[in-house]
Amino acid sequence: MSALQKPRFKALNHSECAGAPILKNLWNRFDFSLLLAQSGMMKRNGTPSWLLCFLYVVGLVSNCPSVAQMAQLADKDALLKEMFQPWKIAQYTLSRFFTNSFAWTTFGKKRVARLQQDPVTALADGDVVNLDDTHSAHPYAKQLPFLHWLYDHSAKTYVWAMNLVVLQAVLKSGLEYPLFYRIWHKPESKGEGLTKIDLARQMLLMLRESVSCRLWVAMDRWYLCKHFFAFLEANHFDWVTKAKRNTALFRKVMEPGTRRERYVPLTPVMLIREVYKKLTRQTTSGLSSISIPDIYMKRSYTTVNRKGKQVTKHRYVPVAAVVAMRLKEDELTEPDSIQAQQEEALATYKGAYLLISNRHDVPEDVVRTYAKRWRIEVFFRTAKQELAFEKCHSESEAHHHAHFELLFAAETLLAVALFELNKEKTSADEGYTHGEMVRGLFHTRCQVRVKNHKGIPRISIDCDTQVQQFARLIELFWPEHYLMLLWDVPKPKIYQVLPRSA
Repeated sequence: MSALQKPRFKALNHSECAGAPILKNLWNRFDFSLLLAQSGMMKRNGTPSWLLCFLYVVGLVSNCPSVAQMAQLADKDALLKEMFQPWKIAQYTLSRFFTNSFAWTTFGKKRVARLQQDPVTALADGDVVNLDDTHSAHPYAKQLPFLHWLYDHSAKTYVWAMNLVVLQAVLKSGLEYPLFYRIWHKPESKGEGLTKIDLARQMLLMLRESVSCRLWVAMDRWYLCKHFFAFLEANHFDWVTKAKRNTALFRKVMEPGTRRERYVPLTPVMLIREVYKKLTRQTTSGLSSISIPDIYMKRSYTTVNRKGKQVTKHRYVPVAAVVAMRLKEDELTEPDSIQAQQEEALATYKGAYLLISNRHDVPEDVVRTYAKRWRIEVFFRTAKQELAFEKCHSESEAHHHAHFELLFAAETLLAVALFELNKEKTSADEGYTHGEMVRGLFHTRCQVRVKNHKGIPRISIDCDTQVQQFARLIELFWPEHYLMLLWDVPKPKIYQVLPRSA
């Protein structure tokens, strides 16, 4: 009787990052390696710092929850091993680098400035900047100084988390990518420290250093503040938001006898009820809106009186008031406290809402602009589900800053790829979603074969047939070679030596 032999398994060079070369080409397109070096992220020896950051981006796209798994991915993945030669990246290398306090804010500022130099990603007149905040939960710790006990509206409970104030750009072409973020620290006593509006001012001023065109700022009702409106208008920003229930509005009327102008106080709910019947007659489905003319808001300003003293006076400023319904919005129905319920309750009537804006001359653009605010909510959901937004559980605050900045860089690369992929699609049903692109191309299995053809080494990548649907991306962004050097230098050991033209 013949002996039954055990099965033999052939060691195949498999990879789970078939789209890594496309990421690398997009990384080079926006000079992220050079921007990291200009931000002071340079190492004296060992693995190049920009290479660690690129591996972190690949790990985020692969949804790796820790640097340990990223190091394992670089060590076992056949394609990454070929791309990262001759360096072998270990876990302690990543940990030591990302726990150092580098100038990540400077890198983010340079990243946004570099995007404005590219015709595809540059902001232009009429583009929208979304402003909102989100939580990054840290469920495994509570004594860390950068964590706070915050209420999570989605989970309807309190969690230990960081509160991030985020700016996102939405271009008229359809491209959208994140701009800046700031971490809001909850003060020990009320009235101390920087508020979310102060952080928003800082980011908008940083954006103004590289962008001079007139932009919209779309925000939710939490940021409804007259002083903030004055700041936006002074810096050449237009704004649009939803009205609160207690927002003070006025209507300009003429007295019948004296023909004098008079401003009659109104509430947002009164305006919604006034046009609600006309609004429901427009259409039974889809977004519908009606503009109400001659609506004003009282704004304060500082001037000098006859005695030479500074005094604060008020004037009535025209605003656009547009009643809309069937907006694609997440309504937060459970505020943090009774006071918040009284002060920040949303003005609504039977599913209709009131939008206000400083652009009273173009009320038709107000609804179209505010509808794009939903894109930042989609970005938060995508980042948390597909890019490991909340999976950085490091005890170092410096690591969290690196995590968020590199996540914004990764989302920028993916956003450009998704925009180019869906550019030739004629309808929304034909295009691909963010998740479909990441799972179908950037995080899909392939087989890697290394051969020599006439003395020239070649790397062949055999992918699944589903990658054929992303043939446009492969044709546009597939690199000619796999070299990962930052600059063309003869030896990898002296990669930090910059050429004179750098």
